[in-house]
Amino acid sequence: MTALLRPAGALLLLVDLQKAIDHPSWGRRNNPLAEIQIARLLDHWRSHGWPVWHIRHDSTEPGSHYRPGQSGHDFKPEAAPVAGEPVIPKRTNNAFIGTDLEAQLRAQGHDTLVVVGVITNNSVEATVRMAGNLGFTTYLLSDCCFTFDRRDWNGNMRSAEDVHAMSLANLDPEYCTVTTAETLLDTDK
Repeated sequence: MTALLRPAGALLLLVDLQKAIDHPSWGRRNNPLAEIQIARLLDHWRSHGWPVWHIRHDSTEPGSHYRPGQSGHDFKPEAAPVAGEPVIPKRTNNAFIGTDLEAQLRAQGHDTLVVVGVITNNSVEATVRMAGNLGFTTYLLSDCCFTFDRRDWNGNMRSAEDVHAMSLANLDPEYCTVTTAETLLDTDK
């Protein structure tokens, strides 16, 4: 993977940035400024007319806050689509499974993805792994995604920061290049 991205024309893919992620049942999260960084990226992408696509989780689980018809299903205001930006609904943690995301990307000639969203070690990681496996040049912005405190397999509590860092380590460099919004925006000056 190329370490330095020149963002011109890369597709910004926003994963599951819906109000459901703010429900207190998730617990403590890392990257409290992620939405601010995402809003900056969106402004930058939109001001250049570069492609912005949104992944929306349409849960089929009865108790899920991501279920259609629930207020949590709505996009977060700082990451809401505007007219002309595609919204790809998904029902699994991977944006490529059961969707036409890959077909649409290939049909429109998009081969470079910049991925942001939630949850780092769930839908973001699953989507980035698949993107890398499918041959897309993929960048994951570490300051534009977040996760939550979580118990490991042995029952030990791990901080959201540790879970996030391990997920990024699992992905870089085999499936993507991990960088930051600040670095990405600086390369475009």
